[in-house]
Amino acid sequence: MNGTASDSFDTSDSFDSSDAAGPTGIPTPAPAREGRSSEGIRLQKVLAAAGIGSRRHNEELIDSGRVRVDGKVVREQGRRVNPETALIEVDGERVVTRTGLVHLALNKPRGVLSAMSDDRGRPTIADLLTEFGPGLFHVGRLDGDSEGLLLVTNDGDLAHRLTHPSFGVPKTYFVEISGPVRKDLPRRLRGGVELGDGPVAVDSARIVDVASSRVMMEIVLHEGRKHVVRRLMESVGHPVHRLVRVSFGPVTLGTLRAGRARHLTRHEVGALYKAAGL
Repeated sequence: MNGTASDSFDTSDSFDSSDAAGPTGIPTPAPAREGRSSEGIRLQKVLAAAGIGSRRHNEELIDSGRVRVDGKVVREQGRRVNPETALIEVDGERVVTRTGLVHLALNKPRGVLSAMSDDRGRPTIADLLTEFGPGLFHVGRLDGDSEGLLLVTNDGDLAHRLTHPSFGVPKTYFVEISGPVRKDLPRRLRGGVELGDGPVAVDSARIVDVASSRVMMEIVLHEGRKHVVRRLMESVGHPVHRLVRVSFGPVTLGTLRAGRARHLTRHEVGALYKAAGL
């Protein structure tokens, strides 16, 4: 999905103990690993492990004052940090340095459940994610008949904020409905529509394409209520024939093929953290 409408959506810092005991019978500590101590890991090494660049490049970033740790500029080359707890930024962008975190974009096909298992044996997104290991969960959901971008992670703090409406992270959908439609439909959607569980207003709405009796609309909203887009369009007299999510905050579906997943780039992860206020 390229963001344009078409008839198809192509969519450690500790000492190691030796097994051999010393003269006193107490295991003799092994030398500390390079760049490690009980106080942390060298900052330039942490940045390199996070994919920022070589250690030399990261030393230059530090020298030029482009790196912050816990909100303060660091110019000290020997500075040690705990990558599990430190908040590190390069040029104002959060660098995720906690180990073991996975952040994925998945193009969910129609007919696949946004679930990691199903007691009725129906296909789930877990069937598409076997190569990425266990412990993953989806950020929000798309109903079985909907398609497109679904974020998958094991980062609980980020997932909670991305799905909480108070943080207002927008999601963009392409929606195919039956025509004709009134020209003021986008304005009506922006003004708010009353649903059974309360009013909903979209952040933006526009008609993208009109082809015969079908109309393509782009709708942006930060609501996360169940089936909210489908219920919204039905309430204004235009049931949805096809719904594809093409973006979630700063992450876009792009050319990712249906049924495939990819790791988010460090820039995308940093932007998601910023959008979630982390």
